[in-house]
Amino acid sequence: MPPALLAIALLLGITFCYAAVCAGSPFGNCRKCRGMGHALKTDRKGRLQRGKDCRRCKATGKRIRAGRWLYNRWARIYRAGSAD
Repeated sequence: MPPALLAIALLLGITFCYAAVCAGSPFGNCRKCRGMGHALKTDRKGRLQRGKDCRRCKATGKRIRAGRWLYNRWARIYRAGSAD
């Protein structure tokens, strides 16, 4: 198998796997708060305490995956364009 054909097959496989992940689990953990929904801070004694709510995920701890966001955008445009 030529290297170019192998690279194309590998990229297609990765793309289909990512599409399956986006369809099965459209939300992933927030990268800023690591899925906690808030930051952790320490008091003066060094004990962990709950910090402020995460602004990126609005304290849910979840974010929409990039592939799912693109699919939602495409579906919204498609529905708006085909509505007669």
